[in-house]
Amino acid sequence: MPELPEVETMVRDVTPLLSGRRFESARLSHRDVLDGVTGPALVRGLTGARVVGLARRAKNAVILTDRRRLVIQPGMTGAMFVKRRLTADDARYGVLQVRLDDGRTFVYHDVRRLGTIRWLDPAGWQRFSDRIGPEPLDAAFTPEVLRAALARSRAAVKKVIMDQKHLAGVGNIYANEALFLAGIDPSKEARRVSADQAGLLHRHLVTILADAVRAHGTTIRDYRTGTGEPGNFQGELQVYDREGQPCRRCGAPLAGTHGIDARITVFCYRCQR
Repeated sequence: MPELPEVETMVRDVTPLLSGRRFESARLSHRDVLDGVTGPALVRGLTGARVVGLARRAKNAVILTDRRRLVIQPGMTGAMFVKRRLTADDARYGVLQVRLDDGRTFVYHDVRRLGTIRWLDPAGWQRFSDRIGPEPLDAAFTPEVLRAALARSRAAVKKVIMDQKHLAGVGNIYANEALFLAGIDPSKEARRVSADQAGLLHRHLVTILADAVRAHGTTIRDYRTGTGEPGNFQGELQVYDREGQPCRRCGAPLAGTHGIDARITVFCYRCQR
């Protein structure tokens, strides 16, 4: 699913088009994407609400209104747009369509409907946010914070940095990449990662996420920015989606396994001993 850089890009793209706008009407085509709210309650709540700000928390886009927060976690095929004219694809895949007071429409697309929509009051938002770990691009995320999270777990280091209660926004793409750059075996028990290795991992996590944000994210198949364009970071990937190809450091063929977290882990058996 879209990770921190992709959701951050979506939020940045739609912010100037949504900020200050009032929601005049809302239409929900499917309810299987909802969590903690009914369809009628969501439509009633959105109708007449005004957008006062947008943000990102982990892999979630957060639209703050003068009533509640609309929290959207895009699934594997989720995307957000603000459009002047709707298309046939919008009618088919636009799970949530919200008419704005300037005549445009905010559309949440989700072809496979793997995403989640929440409508949270302040207390619900606090509970939701408190369950998520620190943001890796915030100054408060230090090497010491990462080392403490790793030291508490016997799970594979890759699994720990993808666990949202330990670290916000990191998914499979950037976990693979950061571990390769840090030279760490993804299957290594987290508590056995040395202080030096944790420092390297911290540095590469922060750097690669920031670089991916600047490149508007990574498009392997479905991801599109808030303007409908693909991301630009896929050309920078060192290991993800390159199983069997030569390592760009040592030339050895990159290995792949689903044994760590049931998702593909691509690594170099020489560089990540």
